[in-house]
Amino acid sequence: MNNLEQTQFITVIALVIFAAMMIAIGAYSARKTKTMDGFLLGGRQIGAWVSAFAYGTSYFSAVIFVGYAGQHGWNIGLGSLWIGVGNAIFGCLLAWLLLARRTRTMTHTLKSKTMPEFFEGRFQSTKMKVFAAAIIFIFLVPYSAAVYKGLGSMFTTIFPTVSVNTWMLFIAVLTGVYLVLGGYVATAYTDFVQGIIMIVGVIAMVISIVKNPAVGGFTHFFENLKSIDNGGEIGRQITSWYGGGSWKFLCVNILLTSFGTWGLPQMVSKYYAVKDVKSIHKATVISTAFALIIGAGAYFVGSLSRLVLNNTMPEGGVDAVIPNTLLTALGDWNIVTTIILAVILILLLSASMSTLSSIVLSSASAISVDFIPVVKKNYHPSHQMILTRGLCIIFVALSYIFATSNITIIVNIMSFSWGIVSGCFIGPYLWGIYSKRTTKMGAWAGMILGFATVTITTVVLTIMNLPDGGGLYEAFGIAAKKAPEMGVAAMAVSLAAVPIVSMFTKKFDEKFVEGVFTPATEIE
Repeated sequence: MNNLEQTQFITVIALVIFAAMMIAIGAYSARKTKTMDGFLLGGRQIGAWVSAFAYGTSYFSAVIFVGYAGQHGWNIGLGSLWIGVGNAIFGCLLAWLLLARRTRTMTHTLKSKTMPEFFEGRFQSTKMKVFAAAIIFIFLVPYSAAVYKGLGSMFTTIFPTVSVNTWMLFIAVLTGVYLVLGGYVATAYTDFVQGIIMIVGVIAMVISIVKNPAVGGFTHFFENLKSIDNGGEIGRQITSWYGGGSWKFLCVNILLTSFGTWGLPQMVSKYYAVKDVKSIHKATVISTAFALIIGAGAYFVGSLSRLVLNNTMPEGGVDAVIPNTLLTALGDWNIVTTIILAVILILLLSASMSTLSSIVLSSASAISVDFIPVVKKNYHPSHQMILTRGLCIIFVALSYIFATSNITIIVNIMSFSWGIVSGCFIGPYLWGIYSKRTTKMGAWAGMILGFATVTITTVVLTIMNLPDGGGLYEAFGIAAKKAPEMGVAAMAVSLAAVPIVSMFTKKFDEKFVEGVFTPATEIE
């Protein structure tokens, strides 16, 4: 057995064990999903560790390791670590501290299982629920295809005769099986297992890269980075702890990827399901630590990539940076490096599947729970359960189709999804749980203006970059590069519009508002 065959053998064993664990968890969880509340929220009895890991693994998909960490680590350098730190502090710690308890309490009061249902109950608007469901369906389903990103470079190197599409199909089928069997419970418990794998994988990744002779260990990596380009502009840029000339770009990405999670339904739903206040306190600490390890670890590896790759951009561009860095650093193919590679491959699978399952569950419920009951009266709960499971399968299939199709418009939509969804929801959601003075029109203003900020700006930029004689996709691609700035602007507009419009529009009945803001002690 040669080195490649040995690597393939160990990797296949790891994949079989991993797949068996995921399916077993799905089958075990099936008994807890007899009701819609159980299927979507685990009966609101999910403990601290599982809730925290479910939040963290949904936060970080394979995109961070292969896409963002490779791109920002290569271009920005050590300053990119602040994205990981910002995600931990603002996206996890501050989010759990400010949102979790109030969200859990109010969704209990309103009996909301989804974010659109929350909007309907909080602002007494069925139309708002339908609008929110449409936003989730239109922009989260194409976005889910992005979670497959980067797997091909790693897997096809070890299994050169197996196509990239085959590996993506493996993810889709495995995710669909355990999600349909066990719903949110299966997702949460598989996320816990996947979270452990992600932590082990990131630690193994960091140690393997740092030990590479080109990096020079923890004591010499900084000097070696600084000496790139003979201490010239590149060396100064990648060793700047504040991002150097890219500090504005760095700040925008910290804001988008950290505060953007505050308005994403697949993230907010984790607060609905947590068991009690004590669990919230524990989950806050655990999710923050998890995010710090995963985020900082990924960007740290990306910042060292220039050393491992001899300051040469690999074929395939920035998306190939991390795969080539790992394969170069672990290229001696001994038993230790083979095991490490297998763990990292499972890490990428875990990151993709956890995010995919969370997005698909939010998308399926947007149709079965939030949209269908509005247009179809006498909608029986048993039909709702069957439809939700069926939609999970359909949406997993759609994500696979989008990921395997070279459709430019879909790829560009992915770039805007994060900003559009969070830009629509963050204002009405945040003010809805905090301010009794928030009105229906204020909430509508936050949603519409947040959405318009991204869409109108995109149309304007596309027209401005449209060359004579066509080139719509190319112009749209140029506009897509401004997606982070547009996302941050949309969130700011949404947060500002809600209280301003609420000051001048009709308030809710005082008795209704007091009922919505039930003191936590009455529920907890």
